[in-house]
Amino acid sequence: MAQTIDQAAGTAASTPSGARFLRNNMREYGILIALVVIMAFFQFATGGILLRPVNLTNLILQNSYIVIMAVGMLLVIVSGHIDLSVGSVLGFVGALAAVMIVQWDMNFVVAAILCLGVGAAIGAAQGFWIAYYRIPSFIVTLAGMLVFKGLTLWLLAGQSVGPFPPTFQLIASGFVPDIFNGEALNVFSLVAGVAVAGLLFYLAVRARRQEQKRGTVEEPFILFAVKNALIFAALVYMSFLMASFRGLPNVFIVMALLIAIYSFVANRTTIGRRIYAIGGNEKAAKLSGIRTERLVFLTFANMGMLAALAGLVFAARLNTATPKAGLSFELDVIAAVFIGGASMAGGVGTIVGAVIGAFIMGVMNNGMSILGIGIDYQQVIKGLVLLAAVIFDVYNKNRA
Repeated sequence: MAQTIDQAAGTAASTPSGARFLRNNMREYGILIALVVIMAFFQFATGGILLRPVNLTNLILQNSYIVIMAVGMLLVIVSGHIDLSVGSVLGFVGALAAVMIVQWDMNFVVAAILCLGVGAAIGAAQGFWIAYYRIPSFIVTLAGMLVFKGLTLWLLAGQSVGPFPPTFQLIASGFVPDIFNGEALNVFSLVAGVAVAGLLFYLAVRARRQEQKRGTVEEPFILFAVKNALIFAALVYMSFLMASFRGLPNVFIVMALLIAIYSFVANRTTIGRRIYAIGGNEKAAKLSGIRTERLVFLTFANMGMLAALAGLVFAARLNTATPKAGLSFELDVIAAVFIGGASMAGGVGTIVGAVIGAFIMGVMNNGMSILGIGIDYQQVIKGLVLLAAVIFDVYNKNRA
């Protein structure tokens, strides 16, 4: 009997309390709490405009290209590097697509595939010098930023090129059709949103059961239940709001697929774990047999491809390619990744965190614009938020 009591006491002592678990995992929970608080504040401050179906849809469309690039940038930063050229690559690929589709009358599918290949080639060229010749990524990508800004100006001859065919515009401005022919509600979008929310909830429960079998559960059940219930409810509510307008945007489906694929790669595959190992300690990773150069090379090639995809989305949304496309986008993408919990030193960060960081930036931009706050003050506020995120990261690291 005494032994049983001692075992129970030991188990209770080894199980972290909710408060202690939150303190130890503040990086992950902090950004989610921050997004909820920021959205609640702007929903109140704007008199409910923020979460109106039209504005919510616009919020997703306006931040789609940032989210797409943040997914790739997370892997670059986790590996211990940075890419300053993504905004210029986005603008260059958008210009290239405009020349191919508008001026050369090329089929938009063929042009899009070629543009993705060009983006991957650009990333691979930069990654080659970074991975195999050990030139700092800051220098290589800073040079790339200047080069592709100049090439965009040259390609467009300093003028805007457009408009694009309506079929190409559907990438960024189209919506998933309702196969159920709902009148006031896009039923298919609502059903799809509920199904995705249910799938995510099921996967979370299954993962926790697997952790219980292995005896590796750390998150208290109450926190697990509340977090996943809130996520489920938020996804269903957002699906309902968008379904009451025009349904799920096509680009939202693209974003969801990218988030799912890259989350799986980062968390469940050997390649993902090795990229984190490189960022944590590159020398140790190399000594353990990991081909660090090849993985760094691939992360930059992947970043270039995603920047190209974002360029296609951005050009389709504007319905034209302009010489100034992508200006300062790299700053928004990098800020989103750091605000989302990635570490400056590498080895730490999640795909979902980067996406949340991107939406924190997007909600702030959208909310401040609705409130009529000038662009000057918006830049100051975003800079302070980024600084606070980095200070928080350094604080957590020193405390550990």
